[in-house]
Amino acid sequence: MKDQSAQSPVPVAIEISPPVTPAPTAQRLSSLDAFRGFVMLLLVFLDRPNGGWSEEIIKAHTDTPWVAAVLNQFEHVQWAGLVLWDMIQPSFMFMVGAAAAYSYASRARRGHSFWRMFGHAVYRAVVLILLGVFLRSKFTPGTNWTFEDVVSQIGLGYVFVFLLWNRGWKIQLAAALAILLGYWMLFAFWPPPPADYDYAAVHGKAFYEGFQAHWNKNAHPALYFDQWFLNLFPRQSPYVGHPGGYMTLNFIPSLATMIFGLMAGAQLRGDHSQRRKLLTLLPGGALAMAAGAAMHYAGICPIVKRIWTPSFALFSGGICLITLGLLYALMDIAGWRRWAFPAVVVGANSIAAYALIHLTGEWVVATVRHHFGDTPYNFLGAEYQPLLENLSVGIFVWLICLWMYRRHIHVRI
Repeated sequence: MKDQSAQSPVPVAIEISPPVTPAPTAQRLSSLDAFRGFVMLLLVFLDRPNGGWSEEIIKAHTDTPWVAAVLNQFEHVQWAGLVLWDMIQPSFMFMVGAAAAYSYASRARRGHSFWRMFGHAVYRAVVLILLGVFLRSKFTPGTNWTFEDVVSQIGLGYVFVFLLWNRGWKIQLAAALAILLGYWMLFAFWPPPPADYDYAAVHGKAFYEGFQAHWNKNAHPALYFDQWFLNLFPRQSPYVGHPGGYMTLNFIPSLATMIFGLMAGAQLRGDHSQRRKLLTLLPGGALAMAAGAAMHYAGICPIVKRIWTPSFALFSGGICLITLGLLYALMDIAGWRRWAFPAVVVGANSIAAYALIHLTGEWVVATVRHHFGDTPYNFLGAEYQPLLENLSVGIFVWLICLWMYRRHIHVRI
């Protein structure tokens, strides 16, 4: 995400399948592949190497309000609220849970024991955590031991998701709601900082007064945990707080998002009719969104992605359920799949695409300039240069993913 990173040289498996068309299977969800792919397209074309690419375009079109309204969807909100860009991380975490329902059911059918699958879950979790650390360390003088980005957050929660696999939807829902209630209580009952608290010293800010002050930026128990935990690792300077407000403990409430995905995946691979599956996802998503919005507007808990408040987990999880339900209706029920091909190409190699945009972004831009000068990036005006640089990286990464897709090469952890 734009104010986050993630990366690290870790063992992965590269699978090269023979160029034959696999037999169709009812267990393969085209909608889940497309969902993953559309989220990856946003990252591939708009995330690197320039975060904040929309600012200069908005300044150049101050007389056109709709430009700002559209482009603000591609930048994280400062604190409370939610736009399209804030949905990238919860979408990934939701899809990891949904895919786990299929993956471990497949392993069980192949005769894998519980302990073998548990070992795989632990291995995958460690690799994801280290991958996040590596990617965040690219431009730092040493290893950047933080764990707030999407890859590391998935790793931190992945084993817990596995332990809830195949436990039944009532147990899974109870676990998700217990996690959210417990995390809400941690913040709600933790004493707020004193009146003379130095927000500037920890990159913080007092957005709220009264009860909601428990969720002010860098003035809550998750920050105090990081000030202890992250300083256990070797650092160039002591950790005082994340400039964006992201926290290691975000993996706890975001685990609920992954559980919602696990429940959705179990529902879709079940024996119910397609109509019943659809009528579970869509109303369930609407109910979750309503619950999150009610918490926000009643002053119980603001919707804040950067600290993954329980209201954000509910609201964003509801959006994910509805999105998956709509894609399921279009692709798996109606059979309209061709339109999603550009997304499926990157969705089939999401780990490779994610690493490529972080590792090659600056190199792609420098290479284009080396051979063609500034013209490819400046012909629309200086305000569009960052966007065009991002798009050039996206084209490069998408073409690599297309090459891999056509040769049935898949990089998996």
